[in-house]
Amino acid sequence: MLIKQITSKIEAGTDEAGRGCLAGPVTAAAVILSKDFELPLLNDSKKLSEKQRYALRPQIEAKAIAFSYAHVYPDEIDQINILNASIKAMHLALSQLKINPDFIAVDGNRFHPFGNTPFECVIKGDGKYQHIAAASILAKTYRDDYMKKIHAEFPDYLWEQNKGYPTNVHRKVIAKKGPTPYHRKSFQLIPRQIVLPI
Repeated sequence: MLIKQITSKIEAGTDEAGRGCLAGPVTAAAVILSKDFELPLLNDSKKLSEKQRYALRPQIEAKAIAFSYAHVYPDEIDQINILNASIKAMHLALSQLKINPDFIAVDGNRFHPFGNTPFECVIKGDGKYQHIAAASILAKTYRDDYMKKIHAEFPDYLWEQNKGYPTNVHRKVIAKKGPTPYHRKSFQLIPRQIVLPI
């Protein structure tokens, strides 16, 4: 059973998706839920099937007091690194909420202050708090939507299936065809070969 929130204030939960991918944006979402919010299947997006995530998204959006999401794209990821890009995506999502939260619950263990709003980092928060779990579902599904869209432009990389994660098939296509403009050039796209002493 997920906990509703940390404080009694207007509280936003935020999470990101796509941090470990080789291609595409890192996407974050922020969600403010009411004190009486109930959604029985709500859970960490990684514990749900794709079908469950997409079924939950419109329910979250219909019942949430406020929600938003934001992408940070590969060029900027390469410039500021993936941690800073993930936090920037969370800040962008928070800034787009129609209500300013009094407190922020952040999935993970790293965050930069968002103005003067108090916050708390919660390791594996998407499996503990409803608003972080809801944010994880929105971040994951909106990022997946983006990857499915660009799959049509570069179908050989099978982003419709792997969503940009470093699967063996994805790496093999990069080795054969090279990176696309959607790849993160600062990431190790192809594993370094082990050099054995002769």
